[in-house]
Amino acid sequence: MYSLSDFDFDLPSELIAQAPLPDRCASRLLHVDGQRLIDRQFADLLDLVQPSDLLVFNDTRVIKARLFGAKATGGKIEVLIERLLDERTALAQVRASKSPHPHSTLRLSNAFDVTVGERAGEFFTLHFPSDALALIDQYGHMPLPPYIDRAANAADDARYQTVYAKHLGAVAAPTAGLHFDDALLQRLRDKGVEFATVTLHVGAGTFQPVRTENLTEHAMHSEWYTVPQATVDAVREAQASGRAVIAVGTTSLRALESASQSGILQAGSGDTALFITPGYAFRTVTRLITNFHLPKSTLLMLVSAFAGFDTIRRAYAHAIEQRYRFFSYGDAMLLSLQSTPPSPHPSPARGEGVNHYAQI
Repeated sequence: MYSLSDFDFDLPSELIAQAPLPDRCASRLLHVDGQRLIDRQFADLLDLVQPSDLLVFNDTRVIKARLFGAKATGGKIEVLIERLLDERTALAQVRASKSPHPHSTLRLSNAFDVTVGERAGEFFTLHFPSDALALIDQYGHMPLPPYIDRAANAADDARYQTVYAKHLGAVAAPTAGLHFDDALLQRLRDKGVEFATVTLHVGAGTFQPVRTENLTEHAMHSEWYTVPQATVDAVREAQASGRAVIAVGTTSLRALESASQSGILQAGSGDTALFITPGYAFRTVTRLITNFHLPKSTLLMLVSAFAGFDTIRRAYAHAIEQRYRFFSYGDAMLLSLQSTPPSPHPSPARGEGVNHYAQI
């Protein structure tokens, strides 16, 4: 079995994209084609898909999930909404010098008070005085990832959102979709490429590294998803005719694979805590568009499971050498499902390990 240290690597800090490029399609695309690593532009995607291939997009919309305020004692706090539980209740991370007590109040944006409810692991339940989504939208800030070392600005309100975002609920963007603009989408349609959507509300847990060396001990944060019947029908038609099912982003892939656990894709909604590691048998997705991911992250493990551990290791080494931009506002990859899933990788004995990604 693989262990956590197998997914570590050293990344020069200057390769972490701190802002988006002026044009969405101007990013680079590393095309991983078997053993070949081909440097392209993202707009080249138009030439890399076939008519009637199916692109599956995650149409979640990011909420302004970061709020600032103070406790009743005056201590400053920062709140990051993790997910909405109902119209007036949310789970949230609360950063403060001391954790707030149950039944205490927090003043947010010097505009309204929330009441702290029960603790849920690392999260707090917060009760809003009225519609939580409306208050968050009015007073919140776009929740840029922790590796972007600047405050969100007005430009991020649009650029940290896909052009097709629809259903509010995510606290992080499905970043592979950030590379598409309306013009590229239209050119893909004109070519005959088919589109379908799923919704997966990305949680802040997507940025959390795995902290247990034994991957089986890691507990995923759950995220809400829905796969509509129209998408199921489109996928089945593509599969029946031998066409590619291309997930735009790991979140689209997780939604599709979560809805395929019976063996075939089925429509429905629910929470998913699906943790995909090498050895996983993919049931639905055949190609994947994705950004470059954090060391020791569940998403790095997912793409390693999809394209192959050694393939991803080579691709990341190449991307660093060629100065690709990493993470949410960075460049992208186009991957194909490995033809034969590998047998589980034997973990070295303690003290004898080779940190494969750290050799990059």
